Amino acid sequence: MAKAFWKGAVSFGMVSIPVKMYVAAAGKALNFHYLHKKCLTRPKQLLFCEQDNEYFSSKETVRGYEYSKDQYVILKDSDFEKVPVRTTHNIDIVGFVNAAEIDPIYFAGSHYLEPEEFAVKPFCLLREALRKSQRVGIAKIAFQRREHLCCLRPFDSLLALHTLHFPDEILPSSDINVPEQKISADEMKMAESLISAMVRKFQPGEYRDEYRQALQQIIKAKVAGQEIKVMEMPRIEEIPDLMTALKASIETATKESATRPQVSVEATGKKAARISK
Repeated sequence: MAKAFWKGAVSFGMVSIPVKMYVAAAGKALNFHYLHKKCLTRPKQLLFCEQDNEYFSSKETVRGYEYSKDQYVILKDSDFEKVPVRTTHNIDIVGFVNAAEIDPIYFAGSHYLEPEEFAVKPFCLLREALRKSQRVGIAKIAFQRREHLCCLRPFDSLLALHTLHFPDEILPSSDINVPEQKISADEMKMAESLISAMVRKFQPGEYRDEYRQALQQIIKAKVAGQEIKVMEMPRIEEIPDLMTALKASIETATKESATRPQVSVEATGKKAARISK
């Protein structure tokens, strides 16, 4: 059963909505352990203090912030609880924007918000008002010893809270340069045709982590003592004729699209708009 890790309230004007927050996504990468190569035993991780020339455990550590070279100020758990910001227990919605205004590069994590039993009606009111206005709420929230910028949007019967990167957390792209190239009208038309031929509905269930599945097969083969065949990787070469490659791609995409239900660009746009609410 899901367990809430944060409790507080969403402030919507003068309305306060008590909520509980849950983690909405979790990675499923395979876990590997470091082993002693000699005997394949998992080692114990010990911390070593050079000044006292002794080993110690994590229970004997404290959190210190280095405010000057080798000078630390120690903070206890109670100090973090005293940080004087409302967002520790309150999600203040400061405004509403169109979801399309938020570039995806700002998105960080996803969470679910559920109302307390006595706050269901105002919660549903906010959810449906967002859905009808096609807006998302912009707010801030503090957890995991830091404050997050976030947006709130309807998600089924819940509200989804997405943490966002602050502008100063986005690394500059100015030092990564792509030289401009002249694109002909015919090349642009062919590229647009290829995109149209590849239009489809976004069905998350169609996608799988193929790397994880393949890695599991390798693990099974090694357990069974079987030989692992190395897959020949395709060579990446310069495209000799862009128009020929585009035409061939369109033909392939057209054949593949014939095996799945057709979706118009307009219908896809409406679907995307509904999801982004």
